[in-house]
Amino acid sequence: MADFPQAPAYTPDPAVLKLGDSFYDPVDAADFPQTILRFRNDRAAAEVGLDVLSDDQWLRHFGRFLALPGNLPGPLAMRYHGHQFRVYNPELGDGRGFTFAQMRRGADGDLMELGTKGSGQTPWSRFGDGRLTLKGGVREVLATEMLQALGVNTSRSFSLIETGEALQRNDEPSPTRSAVLVRMSHGQIRIGTFQRLAYHGDTEGMRRLVDWCLAELFGVTPFEDPVAQFLELVVARTAALAGEYMVAGFVHGVLNTDNINVTGESFDYGPWRFAANFDPGFTAAYFDHAGLYAFGRQPDAILWDVAQLAVSLRIISEAPPLIERLEKFEHYYRMFHELPLRRRLGVVAPQGVDAAELGWALNGAIAAALMATGHGIDRFYFDAYGGTLPDSYGAEWDAVRAALLPYAPVPQGRGHRYFAGEPCSMLIDEVEDIWGRIDRDDDWGPFHAKVAAIRAMGEALDAGACHG
Repeated sequence: MADFPQAPAYTPDPAVLKLGDSFYDPVDAADFPQTILRFRNDRAAAEVGLDVLSDDQWLRHFGRFLALPGNLPGPLAMRYHGHQFRVYNPELGDGRGFTFAQMRRGADGDLMELGTKGSGQTPWSRFGDGRLTLKGGVREVLATEMLQALGVNTSRSFSLIETGEALQRNDEPSPTRSAVLVRMSHGQIRIGTFQRLAYHGDTEGMRRLVDWCLAELFGVTPFEDPVAQFLELVVARTAALAGEYMVAGFVHGVLNTDNINVTGESFDYGPWRFAANFDPGFTAAYFDHAGLYAFGRQPDAILWDVAQLAVSLRIISEAPPLIERLEKFEHYYRMFHELPLRRRLGVVAPQGVDAAELGWALNGAIAAALMATGHGIDRFYFDAYGGTLPDSYGAEWDAVRAALLPYAPVPQGRGHRYFAGEPCSMLIDEVEDIWGRIDRDDDWGPFHAKVAAIRAMGEALDAGACHG
């Protein structure tokens, strides 16, 4: 492609083609009336050599979906099934998105994928129009930026382009503006991808997908039992994600099996919310009447989803080794829970102790104090950064103080400029205010200011994590 600026970091690798055409359907992107660039994530783009694109080139590739050189020849809508609120649905698949490109990132060679949301109808759209509201796109950018800053393993919003259509929706004022989102992730092989193969009894496809995931997503050499090896990797990654959600105070809202990536990378943000207070019963989705995916039930929900993966893998493996791996979820949850906790608190674990158990006790003390006092989650972590609570925190916080005693503050402490201000949060009122300014006045200033504030918080926490 003559006008494509070749950057050394751009290393295309359309690895999904190795799976074969029974895993996806070639599709075409919608022909949008307009393409207005609203957000481009040059931090993410630089990792894969695409930050060198001009805005015009960016619009052609991520608004018109002109194929990137050496990459997939055209978009692919992935096939999968899934449990939706515990009800199995064999009619799923990429209904308003597709895989557009894959490439390797940096020296580690991680496979990165560019996938879409709102890019038009596919064979799996059912009765949907295949579109995304601009509000939905704005919300996903804000969610992914905040989660990344808080250390959650998340897909990243790569591009948001307004597309000039008036959409009708039942759950927001209509007509409303439209957009197409591109997200960068480690791929979107879901638990539901395996469920589809089990549903059809496709043992050959199941073995091929397990081998592909081990090689392309995890970069590991298969052991004697690659199926059990694969399941344990998924158990560990998803358990870590559950812990990251809880420390971040995040409620995904729709933890169906088609929304759980086998890499443990969070993605696809619809009715998400951040909890203001530590309320285990807090829900994000207005349609989650039973509280199935409430804040405090998320670890159990994710474990249930991973159990469905184990059930699917039974068509090529014996049950005992799968059950043994599945039962390690609690172990990994406790082990990995303390890493994001220490990062958000800005503390270093002492030497010669069981860091996971120490962190679990600290986590329990924090959760109990937050629930008892109704104190704000974001305010607490901001005030406690460095491991010392202000005097304004009364006797009800003494158990937290005691649990923090073994820890040392990170070397730079609260020296980052972020701690000279107020805690950065992403509560629903803030999200609605940002969208309202865009909707009423086409004022993108608060949106960009919020992204900058989130990134400043992430820089502060990253600086501490280097020593934590």
